[in-house]
Amino acid sequence: MSPERPAGNALAEASVTAVVVTFNRRELLAEALTALDGQRRRPDRVIVVDNASQDGTAAMVGERFPDVDLLELPRNIGGAGGFSAGIAHALAAAPELLWLLDDDTVPEPAALRELLAARERAAGADPAAGGRPTLLASRVVWTDGRDHPMNTPRAKPRASSGERTAARAAGCVPIRSASFVSVLVDAAAVRERGLPVADYFLWNDDFEFTTRLLRGRRGLLCPDSVVVHKTKEFGGTDADPGDRFFYEVRNKIWLFTGSRGLAPQERVLYAGSTLRRWARTFAASSDRTVLRRAMARGLKEGLFSRPRPTDALLREAGVQRDAEVRRDAEVRREAEVRRRPDIGAP
Repeated sequence: MSPERPAGNALAEASVTAVVVTFNRRELLAEALTALDGQRRRPDRVIVVDNASQDGTAAMVGERFPDVDLLELPRNIGGAGGFSAGIAHALAAAPELLWLLDDDTVPEPAALRELLAARERAAGADPAAGGRPTLLASRVVWTDGRDHPMNTPRAKPRASSGERTAARAAGCVPIRSASFVSVLVDAAAVRERGLPVADYFLWNDDFEFTTRLLRGRRGLLCPDSVVVHKTKEFGGTDADPGDRFFYEVRNKIWLFTGSRGLAPQERVLYAGSTLRRWARTFAASSDRTVLRRAMARGLKEGLFSRPRPTDALLREAGVQRDAEVRRDAEVRREAEVRRRPDIGAP
């Protein structure tokens, strides 16, 4: 998957690493990787994090997409852990930008190009804001072209008129958070503010991560960048999740009580919207007994435990952080130089 990068402009010069997390969705992943390969401005590197799939995913990637950097995990650590692992792996090569995508996300051919173009327009439209935005999100649609309610970024509350005007000039909308379905983030901001919290496992990890990156910084929704989220059904986050409601409850409590992403007034605002959404979830459920059990477990774990440190969880899963990767590479090179001195010769 060699990048197609016309020389001589900012869109070509920015280094972009795409990170895709997958689990037992081989055919959807193949469709997503084919779409990445067909981008009019291709990513410079594509990393696939395989969360210990049992459906032949790793073999398919190796056979059909040999240029992809495949990171095989020994056990499933969820979407949150997968993105943490993939981002940590990506940072070792010092990319400028990270493009984060789910395995059922199929970007349209101009998706990355439009994100990069909007990034440049935003820098020119609001130079007083200190350069390019920290995060840009794509417009996410379902298979029939409707905007997908599961992945609508949250508009930035109380955005100033200057922010809104500058965003419009770039063809964008100010946002406060986004999902991992398609988001382009500044790698330097990730190094400063940290990886996704791996112990979330599933749900709300992208909300916590993007609000943390964007606190005091600019995030934009770019409607010209379009991706298709190929979920089985069309629906929002208030659809009946069954037992998985545990993760929604636990992780929201962890987020509201421990994350640095939200200011105090935002905690109140988003907690209120969360309670309303939970009420809609119960109202739409066909088995409220399951939801009540999941909520009870989530409340107990959310109130009486904290997320395990991400570094420790990644080490348990055999994932190295970027500094460790670089150090190991240097050790291997030094050993090779000692074995073959001609390698180190000028």
